[in-house]
Amino acid sequence: GPARPPGPAPAAPPPEPPPRRRTRALALLGALLAAATAAAIRFAPATPRPSALKTLGTDGLFLFSSLDTDGDMYISPEEFKPIAEKLTGSTPEASYEEEELPPDPSEETLTIEARFQPLLPETMTKSKDGFLGVSRLTLSGLRNWTTAASPRAVFAARHFQPFLPPPGQELGKPWWIIPSELSVFTGYLSNNRFYPPPPKGKEVIIHRLLSMFHPRPFVKTRFAPQGAVACLTAISDFYYTVMFRIHAEFQLSEPPDFPFWFSPAQFTGHIILSKDATHVRDFRLFVPNHRSLNVDMEWLYGASESSNMEVDIGYIPQMELEATGPSVPSMILDEDGSVIDSHLPSGEPLQFLFEEIKWQQELSWEEAARHLEVAMYPFKKVSYLPFTEAFDRAKAENKLVHSILLWGALDDQSCSGRTLRETVLESSPILTLLNESFISTWSLVKELEELQSNQENPAHQKLAGLHLEKYSFPVEMMVCLPNGTVVHHINANYFLDITSMKPEEIESNLFSFSPTFEDPSTATYMQFLKEGLRRGLPLL
Repeated sequence: GPARPPGPAPAAPPPEPPPRRRTRALALLGALLAAATAAAIRFAPATPRPSALKTLGTDGLFLFSSLDTDGDMYISPEEFKPIAEKLTGSTPEASYEEEELPPDPSEETLTIEARFQPLLPETMTKSKDGFLGVSRLTLSGLRNWTTAASPRAVFAARHFQPFLPPPGQELGKPWWIIPSELSVFTGYLSNNRFYPPPPKGKEVIIHRLLSMFHPRPFVKTRFAPQGAVACLTAISDFYYTVMFRIHAEFQLSEPPDFPFWFSPAQFTGHIILSKDATHVRDFRLFVPNHRSLNVDMEWLYGASESSNMEVDIGYIPQMELEATGPSVPSMILDEDGSVIDSHLPSGEPLQFLFEEIKWQQELSWEEAARHLEVAMYPFKKVSYLPFTEAFDRAKAENKLVHSILLWGALDDQSCSGRTLRETVLESSPILTLLNESFISTWSLVKELEELQSNQENPAHQKLAGLHLEKYSFPVEMMVCLPNGTVVHHINANYFLDITSMKPEEIESNLFSFSPTFEDPSTATYMQFLKEGLRRGLPLL
């Protein structure tokens, strides 16, 4: 920053705190000075990152960048706020209504109800040993969350304007309501946070909706892919049907407890609204519950980013918002503009009749869901079939099966395969090879264990058993024959280890690096698949 003129001579030191408080006061003072020093660092926006790296060092630049959320090389008071909250243990109440328009008594309103059934503790992995080593205090935020924060809320129809498509949007073509700002290259956001940043713009409506479940929703997740994506599934003269997918999470703890993150697999749903957003015919938002596990949970055992973190996964039966009916006028006016009583003499509310919507273009829910999935996860440009269906298809097409067995889902936020899906699985050479030479599938360990214990279908039992024999935590990648025989496999931890080595450090030539690929991860996975083809094709 610019040089400052010398200030007045320092004042006399304040009296020392009592001995019993001295350690805490010194620790807090040191933390404040360190944070203030970090906040005072300022670079011109045009300052190249190498210059900042030279000034701050790697760790210093990482800290600075984690605070500098807009990347302008300047820590503003708003960006410094998380540090202030961490040091003081409190946060000023944010006014989330700043982005909203003033109320209009003549507009239509929509009533939305929340339906919530809490997570089932017995579905968590740690329940198997009685949550050994996990204190009740750690799980208190989870155990105490038994009902929706707001069972019912009223919204203005215009609040849903962010769900409208951009001009000229085609049926089935996704667009971002809230863009994802993270990738495998940008890293992830801090785990050590308690309070979400104030939502802005299109984030406001999503924040208000999710706040019906819990008071601390984070509209942008710590890990990619973030945000909300949507696509048109039906178009008429006056209405749109919009399907959407939202990635968001919740912070269940507050100081002095350590952070506890609750990350549902996804929020999906639809809205039917008029093209000018003055009327909403229908709205529904929910966490899919068709899989046996649909929530990721992560909690810290310390107050810093380097503190130990525990991870678990579980199942929540219901987390849903639904409109009680179409939006209706807040007040009813006659032809002269006078207000009409909205209730009949009997006291019953007036009933509204709504015209039938005649759709001119429509898209199936399944096809729309796939478009949104590919927008969030480019690796889904390859079709990943259900487990048993994949082996049936492999038999019909006489192909090998590329199978991924893992603890959490691969294509939602309750996952254990983030690194895999964000790197090699979405790389162009891997996508091409998988589409040309394999039938692909991924499965949850829990679901294959259930399939293995099902006595009604011995063939499916065998398929599941062959997979589980080769599985090691957390993720196992396999190449299989159509009969389920595993001809080649590699564990994700070993895969990550060898891709972090230098080529000369790898003893086996089984996973040697190919000179045609610059990315060692892509080269190694390509080698894994080709070795699977070499072993499996002669046996087809």
